[in-house]
Amino acid sequence: MAAKASAAKKASVTKKAPAAKAPATKAPATKAPAAKAPAAKAPAAKKAPAAKAAPVAKAAAPPLDLKALENELKGTKAIGVMTKLSLKNQVDDLLSQFRAFYQGKLKTTLAELRRPFDLLVLKLLALLQDSDPTLAAAIVASREAIWGILSDRTKFASLDGG
Repeated sequence: MAAKASAAKKASVTKKAPAAKAPATKAPATKAPAAKAPAAKAPAAKKAPAAKAAPVAKAAAPPLDLKALENELKGTKAIGVMTKLSLKNQVDDLLSQFRAFYQGKLKTTLAELRRPFDLLVLKLLALLQDSDPTLAAAIVASREAIWGILSDRTKFASLDGG
């Protein structure tokens, strides 16, 4: 009897081993979609809070212009004084790069200037998203409008002159 039980265990182990190999072969195929699924859920999770914050921003005002954005950033308690000074310097540096670009002194393209603009916006969003989600949503809503001003020579000149 013990021999039969031992043989039955070996048979079940033998049967389980091929069964384990079969799922192991299928596992990479399963893991790839599973890896994509959490990634798909993460942006959806990010969109949900933005969707909740967006109606607040839309109800409050249309996309912010640069002066309104500057005033909102100065007034927010979500960012400390030293961080605000650092951000102001970074904005000034970015505006200087645009001035040099439009004057022909900076040999680059608008596409290359987009990267520091995007990085600065992302930094602002990271600083604001938890403590001032309304302002963060307003920045998201204003992002392309602000880029439109910076990337248009005429609009930038009126901004720079005014």
